[in-house]
Amino acid sequence: MAQHYFDPDPGAAHRPATVDLVLADLHLRLDTDRGMFSPDRVDLGTRVLLESVPAPPPEGRLLDVGCGYGPIALAMAARAPGARVVGVDVNRRAVDLARHNARRNHLANVEFHLVDAEGTPAGGDAGTAGTPAERALAGPFDAIWSNPPIRIGKPALHALLRTWLGRLAPGGTAHLVVQKNLGADSLQRWLQEEGHPAERAASRAGFRILRVRRP
Repeated sequence: MAQHYFDPDPGAAHRPATVDLVLADLHLRLDTDRGMFSPDRVDLGTRVLLESVPAPPPEGRLLDVGCGYGPIALAMAARAPGARVVGVDVNRRAVDLARHNARRNHLANVEFHLVDAEGTPAGGDAGTAGTPAERALAGPFDAIWSNPPIRIGKPALHALLRTWLGRLAPGGTAHLVVQKNLGADSLQRWLQEEGHPAERAASRAGFRILRVRRP
């Protein structure tokens, strides 16, 4: 793949499209483009996650890591209108579309931020210490839902998970969807070794849902 969805500034030619996320409790219409993850349809892993996890906390701060054009974060926002949802991604084109999709679906309780590999504001979101973006990203978060970017490689993936799981609130829970043949079981073992109690919450269509609780 010459153009990766985790590139900060995708060079792929634009090809706008629209996809539908239809679940038992909601229907979102989402604009997409080339140069981001799964632009032609809401990918199966994301659907498995959204159809398997329990309802998000009705209040508090919720996080989607690797938000892409927004399906997970927007589903969280629709399901928990009293919560504040944050979506983060390194891909500028995806973050711009996620913000557009929030407006398109009339979801005002969600915000999207462009971040760097260390989880700090990037590009136009960067600024001095204490900016609204930095405060939004600092956590703690009561829940994290994520279809993490497995294909960035283990070192980068592990660094990403250390950053964001470290911002989980005491008593908070993260749900991660990982394809079995892309290392779901080995990731679960790594999480355990890192001190993040992890269990398999669900398994479907070749995907595992890993649940991580912070004591």
